[in-house]
Amino acid sequence: MATKPLKIGISARIDHPQPGQAGLRSKTLQYLEQSVAHWAMSRDVLVFMVPTVATGGGIVRSNIRLSDYADALDGLILQGGSDMSPHSYGEEPLKPEWAGDPVRDGYEMELLHEFIEVRKPVLGICRGAQLINVAMGGTLYQDLPTQLTHSHTQHLSDAYDRHFHPVRFTEGGLLARLYPEVDPGTLNIVSVHHQAVRSLGRDLVVDAISPEDGLPEAIRGTGRNFLLGLQWHPEFHHPSNPELLDCTPILDEFLRNVRKRRW
Repeated sequence: MATKPLKIGISARIDHPQPGQAGLRSKTLQYLEQSVAHWAMSRDVLVFMVPTVATGGGIVRSNIRLSDYADALDGLILQGGSDMSPHSYGEEPLKPEWAGDPVRDGYEMELLHEFIEVRKPVLGICRGAQLINVAMGGTLYQDLPTQLTHSHTQHLSDAYDRHFHPVRFTEGGLLARLYPEVDPGTLNIVSVHHQAVRSLGRDLVVDAISPEDGLPEAIRGTGRNFLLGLQWHPEFHHPSNPELLDCTPILDEFLRNVRKRRW
């Protein structure tokens, strides 16, 4: 009898209604980026976007809860996207344009805690790594060029998925164990962001850094549940590109833990 494929949830990106607009722009849109879905599906798993569950949308909140998704799915990927709101970690935005998305923050933090509660693996990508840190009580740099002035590493670029910089794994960490034969001087990642982990949340450790400025590029939970946040975008790393870290071992480790939890 064939083994049923794993079911992986991916948190939703959210586009909020635009004032004065008609059609789709007057609606709340929830979606996922194709590349992250296809990255997970490359290992023959089923991918499901997890929508927000809120009142006023035709579904009564008490009927369907985010905990139901945590029960039904085998693991969770928190995808990238908009800034986190500084209000989510107890700060005021330094500029209006850095106000972030508190609605998405609340939804994803609840979703994260539901998966942690049932001890199912979670992988955070870019914003997802930042959200894990904030959900565990940590804080963020609201804007790296403004607040990390000693850094000479370019963390934000219009080149987006074609922009990369070096990364260094923490000795003895999970990532170092996954890549024992890789020359540390050859590791490059597609990491594009202007927010980043500042103070580390509880029960988290740094698993990789940007070598020039020491900025955390990966964080990992120390509890029984598999919890890993990558500041970079592994879905943009094609295994055939020799300039970039092959992130297939990271996906395989996430899914290995998913299978272990399922069985």
